[in-house]
Amino acid sequence: MLTRREFIRTTALFALAPHILTGREREIWVNDVHSQLNRTRVRELLVARSTDELGEIARSASRKELPISVSGCRHSMGGQQFATDSICIDTRALDRVISFDRDRGLIEAEAGIQWPKLIRAYLDAQADRTKQWGIAQKQTGADTFTLGGSLSSNVHGRGLAMKPLISNIESFNLINGDGKLIRCSRHENNELFGLAIGGYGLFGLISSVSLRLVARQKLRREVEIIRADNLTKRFEERIAQKFLYGDFQFLVDEKSPDFLQLGVFSCYQPIDDHEPVVAEKELRADDWLDLLRLAYTDREKAFKHYSDYYLSTSGQTYWSDTNQLSAYLPNYAQKIREQIGGEESSLIITEIYVPRADLSDFLAHAGELLRSNRTIVIYGTVRLIEKDDESFLAWAKEPYACIIFNLLTLHTPAGIEASAQSFRGLIDLAIARGGSYYLTYHKFAKPEQVLACYPQFKQFLDLKRKYDPAERFQSEWYLYYRKLFAS
Repeated sequence: MLTRREFIRTTALFALAPHILTGREREIWVNDVHSQLNRTRVRELLVARSTDELGEIARSASRKELPISVSGCRHSMGGQQFATDSICIDTRALDRVISFDRDRGLIEAEAGIQWPKLIRAYLDAQADRTKQWGIAQKQTGADTFTLGGSLSSNVHGRGLAMKPLISNIESFNLINGDGKLIRCSRHENNELFGLAIGGYGLFGLISSVSLRLVARQKLRREVEIIRADNLTKRFEERIAQKFLYGDFQFLVDEKSPDFLQLGVFSCYQPIDDHEPVVAEKELRADDWLDLLRLAYTDREKAFKHYSDYYLSTSGQTYWSDTNQLSAYLPNYAQKIREQIGGEESSLIITEIYVPRADLSDFLAHAGELLRSNRTIVIYGTVRLIEKDDESFLAWAKEPYACIIFNLLTLHTPAGIEASAQSFRGLIDLAIARGGSYYLTYHKFAKPEQVLACYPQFKQFLDLKRKYDPAERFQSEWYLYYRKLFAS
């Protein structure tokens, strides 16, 4: 139940909303933190602090026939967290651990909790135990992601033989457009379970998530410099040797004959529990900023510095969960402009999937495409994913190699279209090899590309309307594709 204070606060917010919206005395604008290309005006920005408050917001929005959008830490770049003139709910205050079963390795937390706090909570709760539980995976590149947002995007990490996050989700609670709480698992509301995970916030408000943990292990990092034509084989060898995590971070210097072909191959192997965890060398935020600046100005030197550092850390030991934590540079684009000048720009990410046997060929043709388009790649990596056979809108349709590109994009119509052309070209290369792409980093794919990679997409839109007939939960991403496939 709502406390009296929570009820008064929520009622007051909605009592104010009509006056604010009618008078347009102020406007509220939101944007994503990475690309900064999704500036959207919302009717109201509400911070939910309890499940009861989420339900009350949903019921009030329903009575007023207002759309709802939901955001966490705002890293998503495809417009799936905001909708014009919607009530935008910020979930980050929903950050409590609800329960932790230390015998079964199940932890339930509110959906707004971010990964570092979740990890600290279960480690503190297991301080008296030698054998401990830990997360299997999280997104890399940043830690400020909410658990609910991670579920809604069905994320993955650097696991060498892992499925996406859905494989670690035991259950979750969702609030629908009528404010009703629905429990979803493989045994309860199974269809909604598979739709909401990887459903990008369109089926309701995730209020809490029960996550299945795995045995926490000590790992040793092994680093080598290899070529892309040997990468698939090396991945297979590392998997056979029981390495758990790994990736390949490739050279992005378009002037080099080794563009996308040479890279830092880092993998992590379990070691004996009695070995110490020793990771003396670690990059600080300033070091990452220096590397990023070099990636903008001298990509050959950036790779040399990066590869030298990683080679120097080969043999260091880590915990399997905390090693997945990684720094993110807030306002990176502004900081880089302050150092080197230039027009307003940022990075847009795309993730391309190809059968592993086609990885080397794809990278060779991707290099030709990006060079011919004069596209600047600031950062790129290759990971693996196993087939997802549970989510409805599965991006991991096969055991793929995942290739991530961060493209430097000028904030001009011509600059955005230049990146769009390269993204569409990369998607075509993937489709030609039986591959796919991640749907929500951008909205640049052509309709035929969407359907080639996600033939169930129109059915997904139909199921959205089945479970949310009033279309209470909206986003710019959803509205774009609803219109695109209206016919």
